[in-house]
Order: sequence, then C-alpha cells, then structure tokens
Amino acid sequence: MLYQPTQDHISPLRKLRRALNALGKTHACCVCGNTFFRFSKYRGGEKAVSAYLHNVSWVSSAFDTFWCPFCRSHDRERHLILYLDALGLWPTFEGAAVLHVAPEKQLAFRIAARNPARYVKGDITPARADIERLDVTAIAYPDAAFDLIICNHVLEHVPDDALALRELRRVLKPGALAILQTPYAAGLEKTLEDQPEVTTPGQHREFYGQEDHVRLYGRDIFERICAAGFAPEMKKHADCLSGTDPHRYGVNPLEPLFLFRRA
Repeated sequence: MLYQPTQDHISPLRKLRRALNALGKTHACCVCGNTFFRFSKYRGGEKAVSAYLHNVSWVSSAFDTFWCPFCRSHDRERHLILYLDALGLWPTFEGAAVLHVAPEKQLAFRIAARNPARYVKGDITPARADIERLDVTAIAYPDAAFDLIICNHVLEHVPDDALALRELRRVLKPGALAILQTPYAAGLEKTLEDQPEVTTPGQHREFYGQEDHVRLYGRDIFERICAAGFAPEMKKHADCLSGTDPHRYGVNPLEPLFLFRRA
C-alpha cells in the first residue's frame, strides 16, 4: 500500500499551485503515487552548485527534482525505494533487527510496514519522538545486534568517519547488509578534507557540497568503507533500474546503491 501523506496548514496560494501542478503527467513520485508537472528544486537547483563541484563531477542529489510537491519525499529516499523494489530486498526487513541512521520519514514508513522484529531509528539530533539519540561513532548497542543497517547521506557529516564505519560494522551481524550512501566526486581520486583554506560555512558549501559537510569524498570512498571490514555489492542505476526513467522519478542516475556486506 502506498503511504498517503497529509500536510496541514497549507496556504490557499500553495494549494492552488499544487492543484495546477497536479494536472501534469511529466513526473511521478514512487512514494505517494502522484503525477505532476514539476518537482521542487533544492536551494536553487543544479545552477546553485559551485563550479568546483561541477568540475570534479560531484555525484549527489538531483537538486532540480529534489522534493515531491505532495508528500515532500526527497530524491535520495525515492532512489533507495526504487533500488529496494528492483532488487527485491524488502523481504530482508521482515522479522529483522534494523538500524536506520538519520531516518527519512517516507522510507521509515515503508520499512515499518514490513514488520521488522526491531526497528531502531537514531540521529545525533532527533527531530521526532520516535527517534532516539544515536552517535554513529559510539553506537550504544552490542556487537552483531542488527540484521540490516541504512545510513543514507550521513558519513559526510561525521568528523571521524573511519570510527563511524567501524562502529556500524561492529553492530552488524556477520554477512549482513548495510546501505551506506554518501555523495562523492567521481572526478576526484582522493577524498578532500581538513583543508586549512576551507573554514567558513560558504567555503564548506563550495568545496564539500553543504555547510555542515566536513569532507568531499573522492573515488577512494569505496576503499575507505572496505577498510572498515565491509565487502562491496555495489549496484548501478543503469544495471538494475534500466527501465526506470530517472528524470520522471526525480533521481540521479549516476548515484549507485552503496550496498555492502559485513565481511
């Protein structure tokens, strides 16, 4: 069943704009099922991304098609849902112990509907009552506590990402899966971090992608994850979602599924 979101306190003007948008069939949301003319951009869209990030082929969100105008799902969770659908991974959640770091609201509804035996949603700054405080560098759970972990666009915010990756591996059962999405620069060989000239929020956004990002991962991101004890099972959009139009569903086709298994 598709989640049917509600939004309270919508202004009359916004209601009118959304009604007009709903007359379109150009785009579709895989979460709420609505079709419409356009998604909502994120902070000015692709044009607002710095020249440096464009030059190093930054693979991140689809900023021009970021928000669904109806359920407010964003591109990263829609892409994960499409990957999970295509790969038939939803049964993995059934009866499982799941850790979801910085949980996306719409994705969380889908996971909860699969009746996991235990579903831990954690964030360093919890935004909802059902989310517990969780420091990804010091996870307060025993070894091998979880059957599956989702950590979507979190590592780029963590100062000690190597420690975070070791902690994620520690609480994951041997052979179990982890989804460890993060933006990275396909044109950058080595990760860019601890740059003395990158100090202000504006410089962090220009060189790392966002004010609260602490690094820009390069192609060595895969080696960094594997060094923590994970084995890659990466999936490309072109391979498992070849029949899915990324523009229609508002996702970035260059973003792979960072699927790893505890080695």
